[in-house]
Amino acid sequence: MSFKLSSPAFENGQEIGKEFSGEGSDISPPLKWSQIPGGTQEFVLICEDPDAPGASEPFVHWLIYNISPSISQLPKGISPQERLDLPIRADQGTNSFHKVGYGGPMPPVGHGWHRYIFRLFALDAELGIAPGANKMQLLEAMKGHILAEAECMGRYQRVDSKTHVA
Repeated sequence: MSFKLSSPAFENGQEIGKEFSGEGSDISPPLKWSQIPGGTQEFVLICEDPDAPGASEPFVHWLIYNISPSISQLPKGISPQERLDLPIRADQGTNSFHKVGYGGPMPPVGHGWHRYIFRLFALDAELGIAPGANKMQLLEAMKGHILAEAECMGRYQRVDSKTHVA
């Protein structure tokens, strides 16, 4: 049995639709997970772009945490607010755009394909981190509590529509 993460919006390793990008509606894609490890008390999701130019760390697109262990999916279009009550109860952190919530793919035009890695962590404790946390605060709190990790990767590139150069 292996913890699994997927998206009904794109196959692992395939293109993320424009709707989920900064060029489109900039809404979060739906995600679902299965084969949840026993003893899970909370989920944390981190989405990053390791291909961002000039960055020493991957560019953070989304931090969502304090997700109940009874939840096994995130619907499309999670509202960009720190504390969520509907459609799920969770908190969101500050991404590399310096905003709370999901920030979709928006690589430089002509920079080629970027990978967007969605990592879901099953934790053996409730972290109780306040809304608005950054990635470092989240990772520090997660230390010693990770039961399992699952990932799903989508790709995106921006094309110059005038010259059709990718």
